[in-house]
Amino acid sequence: MSVERSTGADGGLVAALSFPLTTNRRALGAVVVAVVTYVGLVLSSFPEYSAQMLAAGFGYLDEAVLALTANTYATIGPFGLGLIVMYAVLTAVALTNVVTQLRLQDISGVRDLLGVVPGLLASGCASCGAGVLGLLGFAGALAAMPFNGNLLRLGGIALLLFFLARSGDPRTCQVS
Repeated sequence: MSVERSTGADGGLVAALSFPLTTNRRALGAVVVAVVTYVGLVLSSFPEYSAQMLAAGFGYLDEAVLALTANTYATIGPFGLGLIVMYAVLTAVALTNVVTQLRLQDISGVRDLLGVVPGLLASGCASCGAGVLGLLGFAGALAAMPFNGNLLRLGGIALLLFFLARSGDPRTCQVS
């Protein structure tokens, strides 16, 4: 169970990002989490439309996701859509690593990975757009941000990458 921890942020980031690919089960779990995260983010970008489509039947989920992906692309462009996809993938990596670290260590050993919560919240709110912000009473906040909120998304992704690099492979035992 002892895995050598790379020194430096780059080694830790590579270890953290590659960890979900160490077994087929973990990889499948990470893919499922990434897809669910993406669907949740896209559906929450226009919650009324999503609610109407899903109320008409669960069979409309694919149509709603496709329509809202196209809407997201038209609204924030390919770079913004790429950031949302990257956020979904990094969320899957972070959650896979947290679950593994919870299984292998006590609660105090999860401090490094629980540091990703600010990044999850910051880029998550920016990724889903006015859906969550509207629920919180800040409907126009994202529209007023420069670059259609892409800067906030990029900041959230940077936070996720920073904390993943700090935590590295969750199977390693860290001695501070």
